[in-house]
Amino acid sequence: MHGIDWVDVGLSGLKIAVVLGAMLNVTPIMVWVERRGSALIQDRPGPNRVGPFGLFQSFADALKFILKEDMLPAKANKVLYTIAPMFGLIPALTTIAVVPWGRPFLLPSGRLFEPIIANVNIGILLIFALASMGVYGIVMAGWASANKYSLFGGIRASAQMISYELSLTLAAVSVLMAAGSLSLPDVVWRQTGSFVLFNAVKLPAWNIFSPAMWIAFVVFFVSAFAETNRLPFDFAEAEAELVAGYHTEYSSMKFALFFMSEYMAMATMSALITTLFLGGWDIPWYNEPPNALGFALSVIAFTVKVSALLFVFVWVRWTIPRLKYDLLMKLGWKVFLPLAVINIVIVALFIARRWI
Repeated sequence: MHGIDWVDVGLSGLKIAVVLGAMLNVTPIMVWVERRGSALIQDRPGPNRVGPFGLFQSFADALKFILKEDMLPAKANKVLYTIAPMFGLIPALTTIAVVPWGRPFLLPSGRLFEPIIANVNIGILLIFALASMGVYGIVMAGWASANKYSLFGGIRASAQMISYELSLTLAAVSVLMAAGSLSLPDVVWRQTGSFVLFNAVKLPAWNIFSPAMWIAFVVFFVSAFAETNRLPFDFAEAEAELVAGYHTEYSSMKFALFFMSEYMAMATMSALITTLFLGGWDIPWYNEPPNALGFALSVIAFTVKVSALLFVFVWVRWTIPRLKYDLLMKLGWKVFLPLAVINIVIVALFIARRWI
């Protein structure tokens, strides 16, 4: 039996701590960004009392959740009602493990440091498998609450998320075909370098700049809003129709877990969009040796791309009104699903003609 490589154990623990710390801090940061962003769009001050520019407002909210009374509906299924919030949080925390968030580099000892927790060769399949579990938490919360509005929200969420998972997956298939691999690090390496578009413009080799991937990007990006239950697709918690939907009966830290799950799912989806279409950690035309400086710059580049996408989530929420539910389902089944299939054919043609 081989001995334990404690260096690998230490490096793995360090990577887990970094990623977990980043994910846990997404919620307080995004709560502040959401409030200040919506205030900017709606021409109002936003949080500006608790700390400079209202920066400590998120900590005040966290304290409120901790001190708030934890209510339990009299007719609720106690077991399912209690564990439902965890089904939303666990997939959001685990799927990020297979996303590369920086450029590999050599340590002084000669060991290669890979900024990814679990470098598995079926990373994208693992993401979709774990992400699909999130719907169980929402449906379970809706049914176990013994509230008709919660039940309606859970049913809506199940139909919505299952429908758009098909479009989301098929859009990702186009990227995986071009990369020739299911491994996300391979997808990123495939987007390094540059290419000339229409024999005129030199662009980074990111998938978003490839004509074969434009449809896939639009389908994936819009489907991400439906997967994360964000406006204009927040039908699972539409306050004008369902009070608050599936989490109507939740309070205290149980509600906070649902709240955290939404923002963590947004961060994970933004990281996945960055990896599949925006080159991941790649910096255009930066070809320095794999050293610590290159690693640091790549982490900054990845963080900037993910942060920009997270702001787009906020921007869209406070700009586009909620659609009708029947339009949402028609868009998923009659528009995005056929477009995703057509895009697979287009990418196959591009690959056959050696255009990508």
